[in-house]
Amino acid sequence: MKHTFQRAEAWIKRNARPLEAARWEYLFEGGSSDNVIRYLSSYQNEDGGFGHGIEPDFWLPSSSPMSTWTAGQMLMEIGANEKAEIVEKMLMYLTNTADMETGMWKSSLPENNEFPHAPWWHWGEGVQENWMFNPGVELAAFLVHWSPSRHESAQIGWNSINKAVKRLMNASEMDRHEVNNYQQFISIMQSHQEMFQVKVDCELDEVSDRIMALAAKCIEQDVSEWSSGYKVLPLDIIDSREHPLYTEFSDLVEQNLTFFMENVSDEGIWDIPWSWGSYPEEFPIARRYWQGILAVNRYKVLKTFGKV
Repeated sequence: MKHTFQRAEAWIKRNARPLEAARWEYLFEGGSSDNVIRYLSSYQNEDGGFGHGIEPDFWLPSSSPMSTWTAGQMLMEIGANEKAEIVEKMLMYLTNTADMETGMWKSSLPENNEFPHAPWWHWGEGVQENWMFNPGVELAAFLVHWSPSRHESAQIGWNSINKAVKRLMNASEMDRHEVNNYQQFISIMQSHQEMFQVKVDCELDEVSDRIMALAAKCIEQDVSEWSSGYKVLPLDIIDSREHPLYTEFSDLVEQNLTFFMENVSDEGIWDIPWSWGSYPEEFPIARRYWQGILAVNRYKVLKTFGKV
């Protein structure tokens, strides 16, 4: 994969957004986290939330919880400090937009409909029932992770976490995106276990076991189906050999690594397995942005598994 990786690097720097180029440099070339923050900041609004199509499937310029989650994941990736201005402003936005009664943040906003967007981001009455704690449980974890333990923002985070855990422990199945939110929540909580035991009725290990059981159900185990549309691949769930599900799915994970390497383009990237079916002028732009995101994310996984 060495030459393929080099071609991907050239493609990223020519064709991807500056944000993905900065992430590439940070992850693979010893680049600066400050450079990632610089480009992330261009998507942040005065209220502390993020917008402007940072999630390329909806182009809403004003702030939304989902766009803010996208930025928060990148801030976690670079180990951003809680005192960084970009983090402090983001926490302010999350604190001001949480629904204390449900513990959720609105996953899709009515304003989405006014700008180019994929059909699954179209807002309608009752749409939150499709999203539930995607991305709320992870947003709550951000609040806890970056806030002083007695701060209002941390308390809002724990309120949401308690409701999210209750939802999880009563769920028999779950969409893979919400599963991934819960998985990232578990990962973040590892450094907050002592407080978790104080704030939540369930043991963290019990919560982790529950999400892993639901995650296992999501994985498409028929390898012949992996090329036919939008499927949940093992590596969409299992991101390292230390993952709790790796032992059970190790053969499929290794096949998935091979699948990635065999299906990469001559330019070292992958195409996305979805389309909007609308906005014919805007979708090709979103597609190109996603190709950059997908390349960064997949090479990150390939590096973790020692393939690049």
